Amino acid sequence: MRPIYFLPLTSLLLLPACQKKQAAGGPPQMPPAAVTFVPAATETVSITRELPGRIDPVRVAEVRARVGGILLERTFQEGVDVKAGDVLFKIDPLPLEAEKENAAAALARADANLHQSQTQMERYQSLVGSNAVSKQAYDNAESAVKVAEAEVKAATAALKTAELNLGYATVTAPISGRVGRAQVTEGALVGENETTLLATIQQLDPIYFDFTQSSADLLALQRAMKAGEVSQVEPGKTAAKLLLEDGTEYSHVGKILFSEAVVDPTTGMVTLRAEFPNPEKILLPGMFARVRVVQAVKENVVTVPQRAVTRGQGGAGTVMVIDESNHAQIRMIKTDDAVGDKWVVTSGLKAGEKVIMEGLLKARPGAPVAPEPFQSEKAAANEVSSADGKKG
Repeated sequence: MRPIYFLPLTSLLLLPACQKKQAAGGPPQMPPAAVTFVPAATETVSITRELPGRIDPVRVAEVRARVGGILLERTFQEGVDVKAGDVLFKIDPLPLEAEKENAAAALARADANLHQSQTQMERYQSLVGSNAVSKQAYDNAESAVKVAEAEVKAATAALKTAELNLGYATVTAPISGRVGRAQVTEGALVGENETTLLATIQQLDPIYFDFTQSSADLLALQRAMKAGEVSQVEPGKTAAKLLLEDGTEYSHVGKILFSEAVVDPTTGMVTLRAEFPNPEKILLPGMFARVRVVQAVKENVVTVPQRAVTRGQGGAGTVMVIDESNHAQIRMIKTDDAVGDKWVVTSGLKAGEKVIMEGLLKARPGAPVAPEPFQSEKAAANEVSSADGKKG
């Protein structure tokens, strides 16, 4: 048999007492959550809109045949830049030269008829005083001179028209720009009872960008200006930046020209126009793009980094702030426009309040925190490089 051991009664009484003492002490408390913060800033911000639109040429000229004839030659290369006055097409001039010669002969005949009528009137004028010719004969001679003068004017105009038509046989560029493909080929009959389209020229430098904005957005902006909440950008300082289809920013800055005074009833949009320099001919008519334009300025507004805000619908959102006793508190705010990587706060936050940037998942409302100023990655990298420089 195995021996049986018995504990003293005093030991049995001490065991429950030790357990109660340990339970009363509870688990060890967690240290305050480590967080970083930025103070809510007050600054002057620009109200920027990013709006879609399409590239349009400044001028478009349709090159048409103004006289009838057979097209003899195309003297340009399709898709190249041409200057105003450059020869583009040549129409057979022989029929037009014949018309010019015919008009010149008609003018010579009218001049001869006028000379004859004037000579006869002068002869009758010297004889009518002595009743050698009748007054009626003199009046007829005077009328014949006026008719001959009118015929000379008509023949002169016909000759001028024939000369113009002969000049139109050489088709030139009406404006400088880029010429597209030829619409007809050599040997085609053009300009016969119609002004045949031969080619199209588009001026590409500078170039327009037509874009749209909702009338509701413009109305809200105008009301804010009237209430003094925002300031209007000074005329001539409204710069426009273009974002191309691939997301890259166009290298040249444009300017806003005008906005239409009517609203499209089907879309509720207002059309605006900007002008951009296009020396490299990167922008082509028909291209889609987005324009970023400053439409107003807000002064002394509170801003907060976007990454610190949990944003809901209608501009509502929440942030975690640090109070004077270093406790985290949740705060409801209302935001308006985005300015870069910041939100403009319209209510719920005052300038200088400490907004938690990092450690949001650790911080709990009402719990203590261990705050440290937030440093951006760029600032931290600069500090590291500066420290390495001092060690070297």
